[in-house]
Amino acid sequence: MIEIRSIEKAFGESKVLKGISTVFETGKTNLIIGQSGSGKTVLLKSLLGIHTPDAGTISFDGRIYSELNLSEKRELRTEIGMVFQGSALFDSMTVAENVGFPLKMFTDDTKSKIQKRVDFVLKRVNLVDAHHKLPSEISGGMQKRVAIARAIVNNPKYLFCDEPNSGLDPNTAILIDNLIKEITEEYNITTVINTHDMNSVMEIGENILFLKNGIKKWEGNKDAIFRTDNKDIVDFVYSSKLFQKVREAYLVG
Repeated sequence: MIEIRSIEKAFGESKVLKGISTVFETGKTNLIIGQSGSGKTVLLKSLLGIHTPDAGTISFDGRIYSELNLSEKRELRTEIGMVFQGSALFDSMTVAENVGFPLKMFTDDTKSKIQKRVDFVLKRVNLVDAHHKLPSEISGGMQKRVAIARAIVNNPKYLFCDEPNSGLDPNTAILIDNLIKEITEEYNITTVINTHDMNSVMEIGENILFLKNGIKKWEGNKDAIFRTDNKDIVDFVYSSKLFQKVREAYLVG
């Protein structure tokens, strides 16, 4: 579980996060949504320790990040997996080398133990024959699965995903959504996803935090979105006619 209490962050005169509090639950897909400039990326980077909040606290299963010493912060870092927006694979490394990279960086595991773990996670994301291929030799969807495999190879307690469906076709995006959800439940991970994809919200939104202008405007799950009368979230989610019809059908049914 990750608990955020009254987080504030400003850059110069611009206040980006304005007293945000929430809890990201373990074993669930926690989504951060909002328009560009809403503060969701700054919040995600604050969770990762890239930005230091000006006020408030972030705690990881009771460990307040700002109170940890350097050694404890390094230990926490080994418990975190990250799926970047563009996959961020190393072009000159094979799929297997990309996935095994965190183990070489953060563990003293033997070569055979690393290989065994790499084989396991690649099989888990349904990539059993891609070990020796370069990122340029596989599709965007496969690259994203490699990124997920790399993110979970260290058995993380916390998984962060930044726009995991960016650049993917709708069918592949659904597969990635479902894979992240399955892994979250299977390994009981605290997963936080920064997304603008409304299909993801409706597919896997178990806990959704909606930001607007740096303020928490709404929080709930994908079913609650259909019932809410909160104007900010309704205007954001149902800006398209498709989702308007989906909501209307839900309310009628």
